[in-house]
Amino acid sequence: MCTIVLPSTDIMSAAENGAEEEEAPRVTKRKISLSNCVVCQSEEAKYRCPACLTHSCSLLCVKKHKEDSGCSGVRDKTAYVSLSQFDEMALLNDYRFLEDTGRFADGATRDNLIRTPHSTFKMKRLAASARKMNMTLKFLPITFSKSRENSTFFLSKEKRFMWHLKLIFPQSSTEFTQKRVSDGHILKQILMTYIHPTESDHVTRQKLKMYVQEPFDHVKVFMKVEGRKANSVRYHVLDVQRSLRDNLSYKTLVEYPVLHVVLKEHWKNYPQRGPASCTPCKPQQ
Repeated sequence: MCTIVLPSTDIMSAAENGAEEEEAPRVTKRKISLSNCVVCQSEEAKYRCPACLTHSCSLLCVKKHKEDSGCSGVRDKTAYVSLSQFDEMALLNDYRFLEDTGRFADGATRDNLIRTPHSTFKMKRLAASARKMNMTLKFLPITFSKSRENSTFFLSKEKRFMWHLKLIFPQSSTEFTQKRVSDGHILKQILMTYIHPTESDHVTRQKLKMYVQEPFDHVKVFMKVEGRKANSVRYHVLDVQRSLRDNLSYKTLVEYPVLHVVLKEHWKNYPQRGPASCTPCKPQQ
């Protein structure tokens, strides 16, 4: 059996070198150049703001910097970088920015509102039936809540609409929804189920106490004119003595009728649609 003996000098030199390495202080590599904190002006800076490159030393100084300057602390991904300063990090940032843009565009194509069809066979059939009865019926995309709650349907044999009807009583901050309201119903009869002094439901009558106490001729029914700008809202005044079909004739509806039942003191807040203005013709010479 052979035994290998190492020289003692080599062993001692290796041990001494190891001891020297253990005793040598560890040098930490700084991420930023040596400078003082811009906020407190006393401590050595450790951080740099991604947005404005301001140096700071602690979390407190970072927060104070944002409060005092209004800086968001978020790096501007589209900031200009000169060619002399363009390095690998700038190239990587641009690559990540393009990736984010691609993900955003892909997410938009997956959105339910875009992928869902804006109309169905039922909507087209209702719109065609409304045109035959001198009404323009429009629909919202089927992802809208007003579209989902709409229960209107058309009886082909009887040639009448069964409307999903919403009644808003603004002076009582109350609204009600009725389903399957025949277009042959007189508007006054529909209102009396809510504001009749004795025949209406007592719970509903209590909610609409202001309307019940007023004479019926102090009540008007308005319907918003569709297709106008937000700063020029106008209303149709409906005839309570006529049927719902007559009142909706030659008008535009979005999904279903929304009627505003208004007391006399507030009629001025519902401007009516005026007659079309006509420029007088110049006399021929």
